[in-house]
Amino acid sequence: MDRVQLALSNATQTHALEIGSGVLDKVPQVFKSQFPGKKAVVVAHAATWAVAGERVDTLLRQAGVETDASIVFKDADMHAEWKYIEQLDAKLSHTGAVAVAVGSGTINDITKLCSAHQGRPYMVVATAASMDGYVAFGASITRDGIKSTYKCAAPQAVVADVDVLATAPAGMTASGYADLMAKVPAGADWIVADVLGVEPIDPTPWNIVQGGLHDALSHPEACREGDPKALQALAEGLMLGGFAMQAYPASSRPASGAEHQISHMLNMDRFVTPDGQAPSHGFQVSIGTIVSLFFYEQLLHTDLSTLDIDALVMRWPSLEEQKEASLRMFRKSDFPTFAAGEIEAKYSSPEELRRHFEIMRDRQDELKSRLRQQLLTVPQAIGRLKAVGAPVHPRDIGLGREQMRATIIRSQQIRRRYTIFDVAVRMGTMEEWADRLMSSHFA
Repeated sequence: MDRVQLALSNATQTHALEIGSGVLDKVPQVFKSQFPGKKAVVVAHAATWAVAGERVDTLLRQAGVETDASIVFKDADMHAEWKYIEQLDAKLSHTGAVAVAVGSGTINDITKLCSAHQGRPYMVVATAASMDGYVAFGASITRDGIKSTYKCAAPQAVVADVDVLATAPAGMTASGYADLMAKVPAGADWIVADVLGVEPIDPTPWNIVQGGLHDALSHPEACREGDPKALQALAEGLMLGGFAMQAYPASSRPASGAEHQISHMLNMDRFVTPDGQAPSHGFQVSIGTIVSLFFYEQLLHTDLSTLDIDALVMRWPSLEEQKEASLRMFRKSDFPTFAAGEIEAKYSSPEELRRHFEIMRDRQDELKSRLRQQLLTVPQAIGRLKAVGAPVHPRDIGLGREQMRATIIRSQQIRRRYTIFDVAVRMGTMEEWADRLMSSHFA
């Protein structure tokens, strides 16, 4: 069984996936099989309407599918914001049609949440290999200036025509490639959590994501040039990340780790570039991936047999001390108590901390061997990200040195997931490793 079939067989919400050249013509067939007897309504942006939306609408009508008037957003600078949720909710409430979202992140997330509000399934026709959220549950929407993930089901069906994906702006493909590369350090985070007994690896979602990951990342230049074979591998890899999260409903662990915490931190800080725009999720994660890989290089270069476990345990702050420190760190933010809650959720008692250090010491060879098999080196990652056109330095997304360093330090506190950042904090090396990164690759 190949990874796509494995993913579909374990999916809880998405039951049909078509990826390949020319599969846009299969939209009516997929729609009829998944939503028999239902009306359709195409939801698109003006740009995606021109690329594929109008064609999808025509194909559905020609195939005898009853279709309501398409909903096409025309704002040039459209983002996943609550005002568009209100607009689409109002339109969908006047029809019982199943929405067919034609677009990428914004259109997909808006249609996903609004379909959930209406109690209906939906399908998506992808127009860019730009992110891994197509088949992920949940929608990331900005409301009152705060970006939050709202619970809602993934699409029931997905069609991704490689010929359409090839027409997307190169930056969107680069963003998707960076989001896929993030699965490399995310996998390393899961390996560490597995070895320490914090969160054992579930082999099914692990294989869905990791099975062909390095192969899919092996041709960044071809992705940038729109090579059909490379784009299909990229699109499949991104889709599989979402499928893995369906197979592992506990969390997004199979597809995200410390590198995503960098992105989440930037979003929570409402970071924008000098032109007032937020960098794409993939571009934020691109920087986060380099951070995570660098931290792993520091761990691999550390002789864990020399850890002074007694000293590390002795100076480990109590839960109350850590919560107080977190409250001080985030006192001027929009979420002063959020991080303290996450710290409490993943706090290790001194006894647990000692056990983790003893495992790291006694199983050092095994741990490092598994990590080396999983990881890319920082130079390898930088080379591939440059080749595809993704950012490799904070300044590439308009991020200053002080904010970059602060983002790294604070990111450990905003998610309860155990990652390389937690290893660094527990070893007392978080700031040291961050400073090394800032004076080397991020100099």
